[in-house]
Amino acid sequence: MAQVIMDKRDVEFVLHEQLEVEKLAKNERFAEFTKKTVDLIISEARNLAVKEMLPALKISDEEGCKLENGTVKVPEPFYRIYELFKEGEWISLCDDPKWGGQGMPTTISMAVKNYFHGANFPFTLAILLSHGAGKLVERFGTEKQKNLFLKKMYTGEWSGTMLLTEPQAGSDVGALTTSAVKNADGTYSITGNKIFISSGEHNMVENIIHPVLARIEGAPAGTSGISLFLVPKIRVNDDGSLGAPNDVVCTGIEEKMGIHGSPTCSITLGGKGQCIGTLLGEENKGMRAMFVMMNEARLDVGMQALGCASASFQNALNYARERVQGRHLQAGGKDAPSVPIIQHPDVRRMLLNMKAITEGSRSILYFIGFCEDMIRISNDPAEKIKYQGLIDLLIPIAKGYVSDRAFEVCSQGVQVFGGYGYTKEYPQEQYLRDCKITHIYEGTNGIQAADLLGRKLGLNKGQPFRDLLAEIRSTIDAAQKVKGLENLAEKTQTAAAELEKTAGIIGAMAASDKAMTAFSHAYEFMDVTGDMVMAWMLLWRAVVAAQKLQAGAKGKDAVFYEGQIASARFFTSTVLPISLGKMNVITAGDSTVIDIAEDAFGGK
Repeated sequence: MAQVIMDKRDVEFVLHEQLEVEKLAKNERFAEFTKKTVDLIISEARNLAVKEMLPALKISDEEGCKLENGTVKVPEPFYRIYELFKEGEWISLCDDPKWGGQGMPTTISMAVKNYFHGANFPFTLAILLSHGAGKLVERFGTEKQKNLFLKKMYTGEWSGTMLLTEPQAGSDVGALTTSAVKNADGTYSITGNKIFISSGEHNMVENIIHPVLARIEGAPAGTSGISLFLVPKIRVNDDGSLGAPNDVVCTGIEEKMGIHGSPTCSITLGGKGQCIGTLLGEENKGMRAMFVMMNEARLDVGMQALGCASASFQNALNYARERVQGRHLQAGGKDAPSVPIIQHPDVRRMLLNMKAITEGSRSILYFIGFCEDMIRISNDPAEKIKYQGLIDLLIPIAKGYVSDRAFEVCSQGVQVFGGYGYTKEYPQEQYLRDCKITHIYEGTNGIQAADLLGRKLGLNKGQPFRDLLAEIRSTIDAAQKVKGLENLAEKTQTAAAELEKTAGIIGAMAASDKAMTAFSHAYEFMDVTGDMVMAWMLLWRAVVAAQKLQAGAKGKDAVFYEGQIASARFFTSTVLPISLGKMNVITAGDSTVIDIAEDAFGGK
């Protein structure tokens, strides 16, 4: 069975029919990105993904990474792929050409990343971190730092990472102990240990640039006293040439459940007292700066999860069409022939759920990219604020909710294959293993839920949440005018009204003496908000599809559009009623999670 990673038709549908990205070309900033150009970019990305990255997925999983004498060797195919990424300028898709970027719309980059992650997200992880680190230099660096580092990072000559986590701190970044002592020349001597550093060391490049969180001597405790530093693996001279090693040493790589091709490193800084860094941004403003990278990283984690889910679904779909086993449920007689398993009701149930989740998730992530583009081209300050508010509100959904649902899709992808799905003969088990990390890094999904409730729901006095509901209701209004979608619109409208009520209740609870109880329901609140956003996206898709059918779509296009309406029907009819039940749980405010004594959990 040929391995598949993505539904090309669905990618094109979101870009050109749902979001109509070619309209961005009307703005001078994106004038060169016409439909023809966009299609060419997506085609080239797909070719790279299918021909080079996908064949390396299983090999990289089996080979893994090796630490030898302080140097990490990545799987053999990665070296060629990395060179192709550099040659094709795939690392900095949306960035200023002055620094080696392509300047393309973010929406287009989401489609490109969708293919790359579906083909080989353990490899793509290194690229994302390099770009994120470069973004910090671009946003907060001095002119000297930009001139020394930025272009080499954006073009892939050098790579980048993110050094946050420490053994004793975990998600509590404020508890870090890495220290920075100011030197007479304005540089800082850095000392500390960092763990769980994706691509923290590897030999695909000659230098790795590490943004490092550390505390300057005498700075306040907690996150308010954290600063951000730029620490190269190899020191960089003022003329851009490489100098001496910078006392940045990889001390180990993790043996992990998945993403074996991505080296997850432990790093010691200043073990010999010779690690030098330069301040990136202002003193004690490191966490604020790092969140610039964090939002991008969390959106990319959602794309990683979608990549796994999309590939798992496509493989499951093909397998279900080819695997002949069991008679049709309504076949008469013992001699009735066996049929492809896609004809069995439970397999169809799983496939339709996988279809709806992958399609809706794709629309969610691409839409966030579209909001980024609207900020970039808008001249209206109020409009910019609106789109930034939508992005901020949706990031926990993009990372937390999408990765949760994607993992479920990958689990069903194993289930469709039955016993074969549990073996390494097929890729399904790897997608499940690889996808799990998306629940954990860049802020666990529990942290995403707390962020949604504690920060994003009340952001700007709740305006982003009101804007989201307005967008949803606009789509509902459109659906009510399309024959055949009235029932879907009504059900979605009911859920939206209930979510608004639920948000008000849990938001008030979080601001009261019942805050602990409120946050015990934060995960359910993220779930129901995500379900609402998913239902919105699927209804939006259904509106577009129904209009195309009414306009006379034929053949394969007609079948595709009918499939969009089926996805919306399935989700609205089978998932939204469960969401309403979860909303009832939230508004009831049960406090058992908080009330239970620690010893009552058992285990002693």
